[in-house]
Amino acid sequence: MNNGKAVVLIVEDNTLIRMGAVDLVLSVGYEALEAKHADEAISILEQRDDIDLVFTDVQMPGTMDGIKLSHYIRDRWPPVKLMVASGAAILMENMLPTGTTFFPKPYDDLTITLEMARLLAGDGPLILSA
Repeated sequence: MNNGKAVVLIVEDNTLIRMGAVDLVLSVGYEALEAKHADEAISILEQRDDIDLVFTDVQMPGTMDGIKLSHYIRDRWPPVKLMVASGAAILMENMLPTGTTFFPKPYDDLTITLEMARLLAGDGPLILSA
């Protein structure tokens, strides 16, 4: 946490969706960081040690998609909480690292913020059926 505020990294290649997610994160009092793809997200994670949660899209350009990114983060930065969203893919629970929450797009803002609060409080992930 940065100055008592949780830090959320949003990884989304669609500018409008990313801007909406940033606004949502800021509206509930968290600090928002943003990345356009996994490579940029990894660079940010390497430079900062205060990121509490990563909220990533599945499909994006670059060397890895959101599924691979979530596994990479879990292996390299195990304490970081993970949320994954996709408008095209329906994921099986075993495709994501343990403790990751999946949301189909379009997602409900209230559901997203409640899950962020739950994860950041140290509770387990909300299990949603797609």
